[in-house]
Amino acid sequence: MSAVTPLRRIVGVTLGALPLALVGTVALAADEKPAIDHGDTAWMLASTALVLMMTIPGVALFYGGMVRKMNVLATVMQSFAVTCLVSVLWMLIGYSLAFTDGSPFIGGLTRVFMRGLELTTTSSLAPTIPETVYATYQMTFAIITCALIFGAVADRMRFSALLLFTAFWLIFVYVPIAHWVWGGGFLGTAGVLDFAGGTVVHINAGVAGLMAALVIGKRRGYRVENLAPHNLVLSVTGAALLWAGWFGFNAGSAVAADGRAGMAMAVTQIATAAAAMSWMFSEWMVQSKPSVLGIISGAVAGLVAITPASGFVAPGGALVIGLVAGVLCFWASTSLKNALGYDDSLDAFGVHGVGGIVGALLTGVFAVGAFSATADNPGGSPGLLEGNPGQVLIQLEGIGCTLVYTAIVSLILLKIVDAVIGLRVDQETEREGLDLRLHGETVH
Repeated sequence: MSAVTPLRRIVGVTLGALPLALVGTVALAADEKPAIDHGDTAWMLASTALVLMMTIPGVALFYGGMVRKMNVLATVMQSFAVTCLVSVLWMLIGYSLAFTDGSPFIGGLTRVFMRGLELTTTSSLAPTIPETVYATYQMTFAIITCALIFGAVADRMRFSALLLFTAFWLIFVYVPIAHWVWGGGFLGTAGVLDFAGGTVVHINAGVAGLMAALVIGKRRGYRVENLAPHNLVLSVTGAALLWAGWFGFNAGSAVAADGRAGMAMAVTQIATAAAAMSWMFSEWMVQSKPSVLGIISGAVAGLVAITPASGFVAPGGALVIGLVAGVLCFWASTSLKNALGYDDSLDAFGVHGVGGIVGALLTGVFAVGAFSATADNPGGSPGLLEGNPGQVLIQLEGIGCTLVYTAIVSLILLKIVDAVIGLRVDQETEREGLDLRLHGETVH
């Protein structure tokens, strides 16, 4: 008995201490766990590539197929050149001013030339992925926003003027608004909900495009000559690439491989399909025939409208947002444009401006509080249907600030560029086509 008892005591003490040892090991592992999450990083690397695909080749083909044959290369060139220019400017100063600490209106200079980025550096805005990935992801948003503008002035803008305007507009319009909403600025602090870019991307680009169309004027032969798209197969291909890439745009804005990203992906698919159908049936009723251009435009309108709401609404809300966006964007791109008489060549304002406004406003109606809940705000930011009508007013504040600032500053920048080098090509260039006259190339 004396020999067994010590043995039992040793075994008992060992087994009794085992749970504590395991807890200590787990705690130690938690303490030593690196800040960067491999799953989140992998998803964000993929999302970044998807969003870049939205511009080249997505927007390039979508817009390229809708212009006349003599301008297709110039249109594709615009998207490619904007991608290159914005990438460099974003590295030099854009990212720093948009996404580092500063004032409520603009960020700081701590990431100028992207200095300070190392292999393990993270941002407080995306703590589980390398900051290099987050900065590049946000770069792709800046790229597509700038590229979308020029659908409004297709067939008639000088390439040099486009590049100069893009450089100015990125720094003086896109960067401040991105900071206001996402970088710690006053709109985000006020509670404006914009998950993936309703205000920052789509209202911003749409309004800038409208200002450009008004300043530059109508295309030669507008409503007189045949300005029909030369190759809608290209546009369908571009729209399909936009649809696929938009999952990186919306689901990627969760900045994590989690349930919120999954919900954003689901509602994006639902809203897009609903908007494509509602635009198609609206056109069918008004013009007696459903067109290919109509259904792909409706799909893009749905993608635009669900963008600000994608991380905040449930599938039912997404369905309504898509249905409303399809009808209203069809109306804006036909009846409203004709009534006001402006020439928004490829409906940048009708689809992106109006779609962004619809989506941002309806986010305030259908937002689910639990989807935006945090440790500091366990109730999240519910919308009107959950008893919080104030969220609609907050959304209107975000829409209004973006509309006014973008319109005024874009107009000023357009006037400056026009005075310095001129915005519009001459009549002979416009008549012969931008491909040959500006780039010395043609499509055979």
